[in-house]
Amino acid sequence: MEAYRFVFQDNMYWGSCEPCTASVFSNLVRSAVVNWKIGMRRAVREAVAKGQSLDAFTRISDFQKWCIQQECRPRAGEKFAQLTTAAKLLQWVDMLKDSLPDYVFAVREFGLVPRLDKDGNPKLDADGQPILYRRRKQENILHLSALFMSDYDHLPFPPQELYERTRVPGYPWNTRLAHLTSSGEGLRLVSECLPGAGNIADQQYLQAKELGMLHVKGTTGKFVTDNSCVNADKLSFCPRFEDILYIDEDKLFNF
Repeated sequence: MEAYRFVFQDNMYWGSCEPCTASVFSNLVRSAVVNWKIGMRRAVREAVAKGQSLDAFTRISDFQKWCIQQECRPRAGEKFAQLTTAAKLLQWVDMLKDSLPDYVFAVREFGLVPRLDKDGNPKLDADGQPILYRRRKQENILHLSALFMSDYDHLPFPPQELYERTRVPGYPWNTRLAHLTSSGEGLRLVSECLPGAGNIADQQYLQAKELGMLHVKGTTGKFVTDNSCVNADKLSFCPRFEDILYIDEDKLFNF
């Protein structure tokens, strides 16, 4: 097997966390599906924000099928039907984001556990053996990667400006990957943990302080630093290749 340092998951809901090699990563970020989903999310968000016509988006068959599915949901369907077209489209593109492949940069390996049916019993394969998968849970972590991921979203300035702050002399962390978020308004940093700087939460706090981002509010009125990233099993949505600002392939994939 190729060298790997962290894992990926096909989707955020039930996929098994498997080794993410350089070739796997390259295929995902160049995927036509990933490119379409991120491009569509940005196009819809921009059109809604600018008050532009949404007719072209409402004619997309994937959106129409999704709307039918939402309207058929018990109880929630009636409420969904009352939403504006803009609100429906924004929900749809958020769903597209949630269906992107994901990386778990802080974890090198999750343990194998049996898949369970709706009654909590192990699912069995054709030979009667339990079906195992690598479940993304804190208590299921076997090995950490010595990487940590930080998410600064809905920035009030171009994300590239924040990335440039990581390149000034004296910045203490080694950046292994930097890319725009799926909204195009944020920056995701994957960095090497600094020896003696504490756990992931400590590293992120010190990094945000170093970058001057501790108390910055974004375009949504909320603080731009995503505090949920302190969890080692935090997912990071796959970017498009063209949204990668920097990558150190050797150190990112070699443990």
